[in-house]
Amino acid sequence: MIQEIFITEIEHIKIGNAEDEKNATGCTVILADHGSPTGVDIRGGGPASRETALLNPTAANDGIHAILLSGGSAFGLDAAGGVMEFLEEKDIGFPVGITKVPIVSTSCLFDLTVANHKVRPDKAMGYKACEDAWNRSKHSPKEAILGLEGNHGAGTGATVGKFLGEKGMMKSGLGTFAVQLGDLKVGAIVAVNALGDVFDYKTNKKLAGLCNPETGEFLDSETAFYESYQNPKNLFTGNTTIGAIITNASFTKTEMTKIAQMAQNGYARSIRPIHTTADGDSIYAMSTGKINADLNLVGTLSSTVMAEAVKRAVLTATPAYGLKTASQMQKK
Repeated sequence: MIQEIFITEIEHIKIGNAEDEKNATGCTVILADHGSPTGVDIRGGGPASRETALLNPTAANDGIHAILLSGGSAFGLDAAGGVMEFLEEKDIGFPVGITKVPIVSTSCLFDLTVANHKVRPDKAMGYKACEDAWNRSKHSPKEAILGLEGNHGAGTGATVGKFLGEKGMMKSGLGTFAVQLGDLKVGAIVAVNALGDVFDYKTNKKLAGLCNPETGEFLDSETAFYESYQNPKNLFTGNTTIGAIITNASFTKTEMTKIAQMAQNGYARSIRPIHTTADGDSIYAMSTGKINADLNLVGTLSSTVMAEAVKRAVLTATPAYGLKTASQMQKK
């Protein structure tokens, strides 16, 4: 039967973080031991991304060497340069004769308003995240997962519930969740930085999101949205949920693209509203192994593990920058 595992138990990947806690930004990297077939599905209207066009099923590329999830909005795309430098030093990449060119697909979330908008993930931070991933891989999966979630990496400046702007939002973070079914392993990692509210997809209980700035009690983002229909709001308050599915099943890039599409249901089951023009919601899906599995089974599992990872992203977050968290709300 299905059993929960650590995402660090999935073969042929290394995961690491780097962050600037003071300035509320960071990045998370997933390194592949070899070029891994990867797809992507982007449903938000405002993504910041790099090398995602190569994941189109019609593009020539058949495998990438890293996925980078970063803060800093489009400025954070610079961190991919550090990942490329690190991988080139390790002789990992697409061979072009004189060197190897690492393919690093990158997506960024907007965290510029949380602390200091002048500090963003850069090349040095991307390189540092790779060092962290390399070092974590030397430890057991249980040890490697420590300090990976919550206010770390791309989750450092992540927030949710921003329909009323910064005054009503809560602190979110980085979450992971993975399962094993026989030899098959499927995991999700996600930095939740949503316009909307986050719910436990099993109970429909609200975990984090929009709060009344005066009382601190929960408000409902969808209701607030509907009530404002006569006075449309500028929803650009800094959003985007970015994540990745990783599986040891063997699939092509086209098949992984379908799995990424199905994994978006995990967002829809746990975040409301979702996929707005004020979000840049994106999910990568990477195949790292040779296990034979049914595409629809893996896609269905991907939706579930993503919904669980979203839940963990808010539950593992700790209070910071004057913002409260889901764990505090649960104690009321």
